[in-house]
Amino acid sequence: FTQDDAHIFCTPEQLDQEFKEVIDLVLYVFGSLGFEDFTAQVSIRDMENLDKYIGDVDTWEIAEQAIINAAKDKGLDFVIEEGEAAFYGPKLDFMVKDALGRSWQLGTIQVDYNLPKRFDLSYKGSDNQSHRPVMIHRAPFGSMERFIAVLLEHT
Repeated sequence: FTQDDAHIFCTPEQLDQEFKEVIDLVLYVFGSLGFEDFTAQVSIRDMENLDKYIGDVDTWEIAEQAIINAAKDKGLDFVIEEGEAAFYGPKLDFMVKDALGRSWQLGTIQVDYNLPKRFDLSYKGSDNQSHRPVMIHRAPFGSMERFIAVLLEHT
């Protein structure tokens, strides 16, 4: 399957603004193509099965709260789904129903503190010290095949 996945590397201080701008991109795509009836889903860890996820609890809480805050700031009507996070971080999924009323994830935006650490990524900050970036995974369409299938049903 084909996915329009791209990655934004930013400082922790830039995360809030960058995440909101990606929300704007997804909303632009959806609005341009007539997807008005969707659910924003904040996908977080399964608190009963934390061994399914990498990284420490504090980092996960920061990432989950960043997504919730961005969704609130953008005025999204959202639900929180426990256990739907990726193994490396929480995500904001945009769920659209098909002609049979089934929900499908189209766009997704994910906050990832863990893979930059695993890949030992760093940048030199204004203090001339090495710092770890945050990665935002963004796929405004998600799976292209799924997106086109749902779009065809809506047109």
